[in-house]
Amino acid sequence: MTGFKIYNHQQAHFITFAVVDWIDVFTRPAYKQVIVDSLSFCQKEKGLRIHGWCLMSNHIHLMVSAKKDYNLSDILRDFKKFTAYSILNDLRSNPKESRRKWMLWMFKKAGSLNSNNTTYQFWRQDNRPMEVRSNYFFNQKMKYIHYNPVKAGFCKKPEDYPYSSAQWYVDKTGLLDIDEILI
Repeated sequence: MTGFKIYNHQQAHFITFAVVDWIDVFTRPAYKQVIVDSLSFCQKEKGLRIHGWCLMSNHIHLMVSAKKDYNLSDILRDFKKFTAYSILNDLRSNPKESRRKWMLWMFKKAGSLNSNNTTYQFWRQDNRPMEVRSNYFFNQKMKYIHYNPVKAGFCKKPEDYPYSSAQWYVDKTGLLDIDEILI
C-alpha cells in the first residue's frame, strides 16, 4: 500500500467518512436511515461487501471491499454522492429541521472552498482508505469500529448500538447483512 488510495478493490479496507466540519447530521433518524438504505442498496446492486460498520453522529467507519469485477472506489464515490444529495435535498425542503439554515450555510461555505463542488459539500474528502493486510490490523480496526459508540457514551456494550455491525458478530442480526472474512 502506497499512500491512501485503493489499489486492490477486492481486499478489505478500513475507511472513515466524516461530515464537513464534523457537523452532527446523524442525530436525526431520517438521515441515519438514508445511510443504512444506501449501504444496503450498494450491497445488493453495486457489489459492496461490508465486513464492519458504525454510524456515529457525524461520521461513519467502514470495513469494506468489492465483489469480483467491481470497483470499490466507484461504489464509495456513488454512495457519498447519493447520500449527500439525499440529505442536502431534505435539508433544503424540510422547514421542520431546526438547524436547517445553519447546516446549509455550513455546507455551502465548505462547497465554496472546494473547486470540485458547484454549491455544497457534505462529506470531507480525506477518507484515507487503509488496506487490511493482517489479522492484527483487522481485529484492531473492528474493535475500534464497534467500541466507538461505547466510548461516546451511546451504549454500554457494542452490540447494544443498532447502527453498527457489532450485533451481527453476536447473533447474526442487525440493520445490514455482514460479509464476514478471514484474513
